[in-house]
Amino acid sequence: MSLNILIVDDSKIMRKIILKTIGISGLPLGEVSEASNGREGLAILEKKQIDLVMVDINMPVMNGEEMIEEMSGNPAYSKIPVAVISTEGSSTRISRLLSKGVVFIHKPFTPEVFRDSIQKLTGTGGQK
Repeated sequence: MSLNILIVDDSKIMRKIILKTIGISGLPLGEVSEASNGREGLAILEKKQIDLVMVDINMPVMNGEEMIEEMSGNPAYSKIPVAVISTEGSSTRISRLLSKGVVFIHKPFTPEVFRDSIQKLTGTGGQK
């Protein structure tokens, strides 16, 4: 099963790094969509079939935590797996996000940690 992925990060460079890491990790990749904040990410969710959302926390307009909150309150998006990819250091905030069922991947990350976290979240296999 190929994953249609939405990458939400205000850094275009980080979005490209995440995309490259997906390729290196061997995860089955379908269509990739990109957004620079949570509001843009939600707009993409309205238009496209997305299997996995990868979101940063600290972004302008709408941060990742607000986006996750909006997704969890909407039956159309509440079952979409979410991976938070961030440098966030607040254990309180991380715990709050984990309680919503997300997987947390700390920046910087290795392709192996990335792959294992996404496989755990989505149940997909990749090359090892």
